[in-house]
Amino acid sequence: MRRRLLAATLAVVGVAVFSLGLPLLAVTLRLVADNARTELLRQVQTVAAVVEDGTGSVPTEDRLTRLVPPGEQVRVVLADGTEVVAGPDPGPDPYAARAPLPGGGSVEVARPAAEVRDRQWQAGFAVVGGMAGSALLAAIVAVLLARRIADPLRDVAARAARLGAGDYRSSPARPGVEELDAICDVLDRAAGQIAAVIQRERTLADDVSHQLRSRLTALRMRLEEIAGTADPDVRREAGAALEQAERLSAVVDEILAQARQARAEGAGDVDVGREVAAVVEERAPTLRTLRRRVEIDAPGRLVARAEPGRLQQAVGVLVDNALEHGAGTVHVGVRRSGRHAVVEVSDDGPGVPADLVARVFERGVSGAAGTGIGLALARALVESDGGRLELRRARPPVFALYLPLADAGEVAAQSAVPA
Repeated sequence: MRRRLLAATLAVVGVAVFSLGLPLLAVTLRLVADNARTELLRQVQTVAAVVEDGTGSVPTEDRLTRLVPPGEQVRVVLADGTEVVAGPDPGPDPYAARAPLPGGGSVEVARPAAEVRDRQWQAGFAVVGGMAGSALLAAIVAVLLARRIADPLRDVAARAARLGAGDYRSSPARPGVEELDAICDVLDRAAGQIAAVIQRERTLADDVSHQLRSRLTALRMRLEEIAGTADPDVRREAGAALEQAERLSAVVDEILAQARQARAEGAGDVDVGREVAAVVEERAPTLRTLRRRVEIDAPGRLVARAEPGRLQQAVGVLVDNALEHGAGTVHVGVRRSGRHAVVEVSDDGPGVPADLVARVFERGVSGAAGTGIGLALARALVESDGGRLELRRARPPVFALYLPLADAGEVAAQSAVPA
């Protein structure tokens, strides 16, 4: 994108510079020659006036030489045919001007062509230098303009890619270009709407699965009770119904397993410490604005199973909450606990109010003027990767994010890493 913008801008500049510069160069060279002829004509008129004032006397060479600049030749032809020449030979094809004398004869002043060509070269170099300078300035402006447009476009494309990968975080950063700012606003609104829809779907799936399991459990208990009667026909029908209930329960379990597998699509081996560092680095401008600091404690490489975008989004929610609702330094620790990688986020703020501790992860629950979506979505994202998100301590707050380690071999290899 940047190369295309740069090439297009430079092409337009090149056409403009050459279409205007070449005619200007030709006009400048012509103007220098015309100025030389105009100067010679004035000098001829001056010499003619002096010769006329001499009342027909023959002017001396010394006098004529003083009437023109050095290097020019003056030729005076009187009415009686007397010719007086002063000054050096101007060489072949000189620039010359001639004027007649009232009493007869003529005056001619000649200038070497090399002198005029030198002036033309100087003027031509000045014009060419101006063209080159204009092209260079235009190239610099084109590079800055291409960067100004291409870099924000790449950022917007990256944000759209993160949205497609399941990262629904909004970003307050704007490129400063009206059209791109509008696109960023649309992406942020879309991210919020998608996050809300996904959270509702997951909540509905969880509620439906809970209700189905409860009803199937009650149904199996009732059928088992009926199957204990003395009537053989009733026992047979109750057994068949109980078998169908078991099959229905297995179908529900299979559907839920497929849903969990679809949620975990894209999960792979990720370096938890590196992803956490990326989250903190992304918030560097916000930290400078708020004059806050985030400390990361990741003593060793810890590889877990997760999707990078979902992990970054979940950790980002915890860090953003600490920056918005907490105080002091935000501490982010990465450690191993059994078969899990643990990310703990804490700060020195007042923590979670007592009346919200049990409901802090519920949708719509917020201790401030927030939307109450962040923590609920973060927990759903973590659970999609087979992990869990907990509030380990309310005051000062400590949120703990658990993710399964990559595999048993990874657990053994990292057993030497201090917890």
